[in-house]
Amino acid sequence: MRLENKIALVTGASRGIGAAIAKRLASEGAFVYVHFASNVDKAEAVLSEIRANGGDGQTIGFDISHIENTKYALEVIENLDILVNNAGDAKFGPLESVGEDEFDAIFNLNTRGLFFLTQACLLKLRENGRIVNISSGITKVNAAGASVYAASKGAVEAFTRSWAAELGPRGITVNTVSPGMTETDLLLEVTSPEELERFKGETPLGRLGQPADIADAVAFLCSEDGRWMTANNLLANGGVG
Repeated sequence: MRLENKIALVTGASRGIGAAIAKRLASEGAFVYVHFASNVDKAEAVLSEIRANGGDGQTIGFDISHIENTKYALEVIENLDILVNNAGDAKFGPLESVGEDEFDAIFNLNTRGLFFLTQACLLKLRENGRIVNISSGITKVNAAGASVYAASKGAVEAFTRSWAAELGPRGITVNTVSPGMTETDLLLEVTSPEELERFKGETPLGRLGQPADIADAVAFLCSEDGRWMTANNLLANGGVG
């Protein structure tokens, strides 16, 4: 197994892409901290599935947008080999409709929280470790109503490039994975069947992405196979754009 004896923290791992990443890393032998913000039951369900399939891990709950709570929660983790910054939120609306509270909430989680969580993990991250930041394919297109969300993720991509240069001397690689339209429960809740069919038609492969598609890309970057990949943005989007 490619990640045997590795310790990983996957944020936002109670559902969707994050849950798939946690399960995938565990299937490769990593001990996975399954992070959740509020839904402990879903996180425990992910952990139960990991253990049922022969893996191991632990749930860990905290709100990434609250820096001091994050630092306190991370005290239970002694060492890390892999950090996957997946937790995030998305809000869409035209420029004139975005309020300060909404703007701040998105940046506090997607950008500021991610930054200071990574900072808090640095002393725990061992030599030759891996950091994978989850962005979005929306940063590569001209999407009306997505300015705040796209900007918050664009900043994350900039973090990746800078951190790769900073942490390279420790053998730590830092990469971004940018999913396209991915068939999560959240997407299905907010998207009509007609829109889903349109999204499928926009990909050369004629389907939506699956959480496992993204998880496989992350697992590659976290393994020894991804040792020469750093400062990259892997577009896991089925060829859109």
